[in-house]
Amino acid sequence: MSSVKRVFPSEELHATLLMGLLFREVRQVFAAEDWKGLRQSHFRVMSAVPPEGISVTELGERVGMSKQGCGQFVTSLVGSGHLRTEPEPSDRRVRRVRRTPKGNRTVAAVTKRMLEIEESWAERVGERRYRIFRSVLEELALEQ
Repeated sequence: MSSVKRVFPSEELHATLLMGLLFREVRQVFAAEDWKGLRQSHFRVMSAVPPEGISVTELGERVGMSKQGCGQFVTSLVGSGHLRTEPEPSDRRVRRVRRTPKGNRTVAAVTKRMLEIEESWAERVGERRYRIFRSVLEELALEQ
């Protein structure tokens, strides 16, 4: 953190900058590992697919992407074998997206790796402080 303080004036160390620095750390950890060409954005899309499936439009809304952008991710993840699509029975124009067993394994591996990263953060700041931080993050993110 001291190197960050030397680069940014303290009044400019706002929460979004600090969160961005943590995201950079996560990206670096994942970039150093072999995820077969998948990126954090792929993981975010796959993780947002519920077991019962979801339409591309709903998935895009869930992850904050346009229908077209999300559709491109879905097409890519279908091609890699992580997702599958099928026509919606009630409206054949709508594609229902589901994870494949490979997608489920990948999401489980990503979740495991993220938990390891979070454990390292907890070790750096202390278990109790990290639990409070995590609780506040959940409250802010999930009450939208």
